[in-house]
Amino acid sequence: MQHYKCYMNRFHKEPETDIPLFYTVIHAVKQHMSDDNVARFIRKYATMAKKECDDVPDNVTPHMFRHSRALSLYRKGVPLPLISEWLGHSNLQTTLIYAYADTEMKRLAIEKATSANHPLRTIEVFDGAKLDDDTLKRLYGLI
Repeated sequence: MQHYKCYMNRFHKEPETDIPLFYTVIHAVKQHMSDDNVARFIRKYATMAKKECDDVPDNVTPHMFRHSRALSLYRKGVPLPLISEWLGHSNLQTTLIYAYADTEMKRLAIEKATSANHPLRTIEVFDGAKLDDDTLKRLYGLI
């Protein structure tokens, strides 16, 4: 919220309802920012961030933010049909790309499905590594 307020104070000082939230100025006229311009900004700042942090992916795109947010919502339990609606997907099948379970989701499901004294609930680490997908599958006899 702090970033939003800062942005609004800097770029929308006067309340103008017909000005897009994100815009570019072309020939002294504020216009919607194009998809290509957004991608250019993101690429520029991602390249700068990559110099400071190797964890930043090599090719950051606007869609990565959309995908990350949708996946985060799904992991927090937001129903897939609602995510699909927010993303503007006309077909729920399109949204199913987000519907895969990562290791943390599987661990939480195991916690919900097993009693508190179940042996798998007490196992946190094997040889200094957290349980991964393959280990979980082996422990549950799925491999």
